[in-house]
Amino acid sequence: MGAGITQVVAQSGMPVTLIDRDSEILKRSISRIENQLSRAVDRNRMTRDEADVALSVIDTDTSIDAASEVNLVIEAVPEQFELKANIFRQLDGICGSTTILASNTSSISVTRLGSQTNRPELVVGLHFFNPVPRMELVEVVVGGRSGDVVVDTVQEFARSLGKTPILVQDFPGFVSNRVLIPMINEAIFCYHESVAGVEEIDTVMKLGMNHPMGPLELADMIGLDVCLDILEVLHSELGDPKYRACPLLKQMVAGGKLGQKSGEGFYSYED
Repeated sequence: MGAGITQVVAQSGMPVTLIDRDSEILKRSISRIENQLSRAVDRNRMTRDEADVALSVIDTDTSIDAASEVNLVIEAVPEQFELKANIFRQLDGICGSTTILASNTSSISVTRLGSQTNRPELVVGLHFFNPVPRMELVEVVVGGRSGDVVVDTVQEFARSLGKTPILVQDFPGFVSNRVLIPMINEAIFCYHESVAGVEEIDTVMKLGMNHPMGPLELADMIGLDVCLDILEVLHSELGDPKYRACPLLKQMVAGGKLGQKSGEGFYSYED
């Protein structure tokens, strides 16, 4: 997600710094961006000069201190509150007093993240969708103390990237994942209970509901660990048993079957 967000910002012409403490991850991320831009050139979606300009405005750094002089920070780490909260506390001490702190969280309370800082009015959610360069939607999550000017500013920022921002309030899962993830979980239950096979379940949803991807294929793309994290947030925050994660999902995550990124999920990605 961080690489995808970096790519779309760079394609808009804005200077952007991708930060990760692991230099190898940064190298792989830049390589992925280069490949994506080259494919766009090959498909006549942009010129070679435009791709070169996009690459030229991307910087990388292994230190969070690189965020000290920027106008906007978008956090895109895994869906774990303490991990995100620690980053927000660090950013609050590093960044200028007017820097907006945004989270790409897909389920965690933006209000709670804002409370970890001394600038809750400058904290907002910017929930991009994967793959970021292709997906038009950005959920702009309004925290309990997010300022109106900040919300307006990040909406304009999203539009400048060619995205469509939709305002949502700060409830667990927001709109997208409160609807989507329980559907994926129910599809996993259907497979777990031998109602139908993986491909059959996906085909029903593609042909019968006109979904471009089946729910199990989509779960593999999102990451089964991410799906589980979101379900656990929904279950914990809303207290409704309908958000209980399927035991098979828990078992697959515990066994390292995370979907595309691990090479195996409901489908195999060995190639």
